Amino acid sequence: MISLSHFLVLGGVLFAIAVLGIFLNRKNVIVLLMAIELMLLAVNMNFIAFSHYLGDVHGQVFVFFILTVAAAESAIGLAILVLLFRNLRTINVDDLDQLKG
Repeated sequence: MISLSHFLVLGGVLFAIAVLGIFLNRKNVIVLLMAIELMLLAVNMNFIAFSHYLGDVHGQVFVFFILTVAAAESAIGLAILVLLFRNLRTINVDDLDQLKG
């Protein structure tokens, strides 16, 4: 039987991998967006686990809102990424210092 602690450990491991992805790779925008999405999915895993453990659907409903925000964030982030690549011919974060005002 899979208990609540198994889900929480899995969510914690996913969140830690996402944090490592952000801190270890600061050059590629696509990898940064993927790490942020992995963070949100780790949080969703914990919401679902607690929702199932407590027998309440509020956590599952909250996950739908988080997934909606994550989808919007991905769409806007990728649109900005496409525009940056068209203008600068790179997606390297270090080369984006031209945006400073």
